[in-house]
Order: sequence, then C-alpha cells, then structure tokens
Amino acid sequence: MTVRRFRVLATTGTVDGVPAQRGLPARERETAERGARVRDLRGPGAHGPRWLGFAAGDIVVVSGLPGGGKSTLIKRAAPGGGIDSQDARERWERRMPAALPYAVYRPLVRAAHYWGLWRTLRSGASAVVHDCGTQSWVRGLLAGAARRRGRALHLLLLDSGAEEALAGQAARGRRVSAYAFARHQGAVGRLLREAEAGRPPAGCASAVLLDRASASRVARIVFH
Repeated sequence: MTVRRFRVLATTGTVDGVPAQRGLPARERETAERGARVRDLRGPGAHGPRWLGFAAGDIVVVSGLPGGGKSTLIKRAAPGGGIDSQDARERWERRMPAALPYAVYRPLVRAAHYWGLWRTLRSGASAVVHDCGTQSWVRGLLAGAARRRGRALHLLLLDSGAEEALAGQAARGRRVSAYAFARHQGAVGRLLREAEAGRPPAGCASAVLLDRASASRVARIVFH
C-alpha cells in the first residue's frame, strides 16, 4: 500500500481574495505566490472587489496622487478610518487661527501623524496607512516594522490621472503647489513602473493597482 504525505499549508489571510500561504520554503512560496504579488484591477470594464483581505498584523499602505482618492478610500474601507495624515492636519486646523498659513504649523502636524503611526506599529496591530509616495523612508519604516513581527507590508496604489487628481483637489478645496504635485507625479510614476513590471516596490510583499472606478467599489479592507 502506498502512503501519500501532504504538506499542510497555513492560510493566514487573502490579498484581493487570493490566499496568502505560509509554511513553504521561501523560494517555493515566492514561486507559488508570484502570480498574486501584483494584481492589476484597472482598465475599462474592470470590476474591482468589494473587499480586500490581508493577514492579521499586516500593514497596508495606500499611495497615489494628491486628490486621487486615497483619503476617501481609507475613511470608507479601513478599520477605524486608518491612519491618515489628513486627519492630523484637520485636527490642527481646528485649533489654529484661520488666517495662520498651514506651512507655519506643518511640522507639528507631521509630528502628530508620525507619533500616532509609531504607537500603532509598536502595538503590533494591523494598520492601513496613508502614504504620499514621495518619501520612500516611510515605506522602509513600515516594511521593517512588519518584518520584525513576522508580518508583511502591502501596497494599494491608486492610479488616477493628473486631471482627475486636480479635480479631486478642487472638490476638497485644498490644492498642492505645482512643485509638490510634480514630485508626487514622479514618485507615483516610479511605483507604477515597478508594479507594472510585475514586482512590488521594495519592502512590499504585494501590490494592488486600482483606478478610480475599481477603488470606488472597495467597501472594506479586512484583516483575518
């Protein structure tokens, strides 16, 4: 009689509905998951999922152009509203005189945002984090925090055109300078080129590409 032995894989979550399997050697696991490491949900007729699932304790970073829909997606879909620098800015704006330029207290806003982010990372909780895309050290920090607790960093990249993003800025009544917008375009363009080449950006275990239509369908980001 032939006895067959099977390796049991521990399924710890899903990325866009695809099981994230652990238990295989690193090289075999990379080969098994390569097809799911970059998911492109953009394009005419593309229908994005209603939810995106990740393993408990993982970190999801949301990047894209200013006005491209990052904060809207995070507030709608992330548990507890996620960690968004826009929230810190709005809290400080309510405290400050209306005539005081934002540039004056911007360092305080950033300090408050990163303090809240550090506390969450220290706790080991799952997190959805807003990322402007221009500061690669932030993704490096998040990737390092995920690795230290045996978890992973995932990228949700919103691919909105410049006109869409500028219209989004106008709708919220807050525009970034032409210089800052150009920096964001360069940074997001680099992330897109890496993902479209079939590899997630450095430090990321996976990347999901969304346009405005597919992003609007995502109702929940869940951690299993």
